[in-house]
Amino acid sequence: MKVILLQDVKGKGKKGQMLEVSDGYARNFMLPRKLAIEATTDAINTKNMNDKATAERIAREKAEALAIANKLREMTLTVTAKGGGAGRLFGAVTNAEIAVALEKKGIKLDKRKIVLNENIKNVGTYTVTCKLGYEISAPLTVKIEEA
Repeated sequence: MKVILLQDVKGKGKKGQMLEVSDGYARNFMLPRKLAIEATTDAINTKNMNDKATAERIAREKAEALAIANKLREMTLTVTAKGGGAGRLFGAVTNAEIAVALEKKGIKLDKRKIVLNENIKNVGTYTVTCKLGYEISAPLTVKIEEA
């Protein structure tokens, strides 16, 4: 019997995959536990439509990530922080502060996606990496100024 998995099944396959399993296994185990549905023509058409919609969504999100990456590469972000003179800051500039400054520029990016190579404790220009998903990352130049 052909079935379409509704959940990941250990040793069988991943969610959305179509499998050929024995009739007894499908009727007695998979179908009652809502792990799979029988692969009727309606179910197969629904699966194909969902796969197509998912592929379109992924392509759209990837294009948006590439557009944001291009903006970040060209941008120099200025962040002001309290300083104690001689180029030293009180505390450090964090990825959360960089995310807030980016949001003021119109780019919404989660603070967990901004990677700092080292703690920013001095005034100057630094390069941070922004991970945008789908294995796309972009360097962002951040200029730290004393307030």
